Amino acid sequence: MPKRLHKIEFIALMAMIFASIAFSVDSMLPALPDIGQELSPNDVNRAQLVLTVFLLGMGVATMVTGPLSDSYGRKPIVFAGFTLYAVGAVLAWIAPTLEMLLFARLLQGFGIAGPRAVGIAIIRDLFSGREMARMMSFVMMVFTLVPAIAPLLGAYIIGVVGWRGLFLAFILFAVVVCGWLMVRQEETLPAEKRRPFRAGPLWAAFKEVLSYPVVRMSVLIQSLSFASLFAMLSSVQQIYDITYDRADSFPAWFAIVSLLAGTSSLLNAFVVVRFGIRAVVTTTLAVQILVSGAMIVILSGGLWGEVAFFLFVFWQTTIFFQAGLTIGNINALGMEPVGHIAGMAASLISSAATILSAALAIPVGLAFNGTEFPLAIGVFLFSVGGVALMLWLRRIENTVSE
Repeated sequence: MPKRLHKIEFIALMAMIFASIAFSVDSMLPALPDIGQELSPNDVNRAQLVLTVFLLGMGVATMVTGPLSDSYGRKPIVFAGFTLYAVGAVLAWIAPTLEMLLFARLLQGFGIAGPRAVGIAIIRDLFSGREMARMMSFVMMVFTLVPAIAPLLGAYIIGVVGWRGLFLAFILFAVVVCGWLMVRQEETLPAEKRRPFRAGPLWAAFKEVLSYPVVRMSVLIQSLSFASLFAMLSSVQQIYDITYDRADSFPAWFAIVSLLAGTSSLLNAFVVVRFGIRAVVTTTLAVQILVSGAMIVILSGGLWGEVAFFLFVFWQTTIFFQAGLTIGNINALGMEPVGHIAGMAASLISSAATILSAALAIPVGLAFNGTEFPLAIGVFLFSVGGVALMLWLRRIENTVSE
């Protein structure tokens, strides 16, 4: 067993690895109007694609980063991923067109897939089951601080050096986090436990991962939960700006919502041990059905103004809160039977879930019509699907146990 860092440092390090994803997305939110005006003036709504294309690239590349880490170790893949991420940041910094910027963001997504998948595999190397879910909750709790301040920091950077300066900040962040991991964390996958990177063994591991119903269902449920979050992220800046004319205060409101929602991970660390992963996830998604359904009814009634704005802020908080009570748990659920091939499993689950969720979120974001109505319908449907799949999973598991 590799030597573990002190729990506090390990949690902080893993949180910063995952936070590199949030920083790459959330700090871009205040830049969307400027990007749209400069690179896509005839259709400024296309600027939101810099978020979802990044996530799509991350999902595609995650398919191979886990297996590579199973063959060559965790740390080399993190280093390679952050290097590619930095190359993409340089290309985005000099991009003269939106198409070039989207290509650079896709490349950044490919790069960040390494740290993303390997971070989960490192945690699985050292923990399992409910203890892994508990550790993921603490990691997510610290991780939440970065999304809270990312738009504020992004707005500050934009105000000083313009939106292109964000990509230089991404490079600096990657250097710090990658250096921390390389210096402080021992390799968690010993050489004797590594699998050759060959088509035959990889295909066998791929089929084994998909042979577990809990893994297949985990992918679908996680996709729907992520889709709600990604759809909100795609539309939230425009809702504050266009719907409620609060663009200037958007970073501050986003920080408040993120900090409030961050308490969900702390709550989850305690309730998941007592009630179990399945009960927590099902209950959380069921509550979101009620909240999003209420938003659809309220919006259909034509309520606007201050009351409508604060209802939206509350609803936004519930969607972010939901992420802390579902995503880490669903991941732990899917990883439970496949610890012996954690890299492949982490890659397959994360990759498929991200690709599917981005595909679901993109049309919801592009459907923005000046109101929250398309977003409310999308989140409602995603939540209904999540609950239905959780109940289906319970039925499958009960049938197998009989």
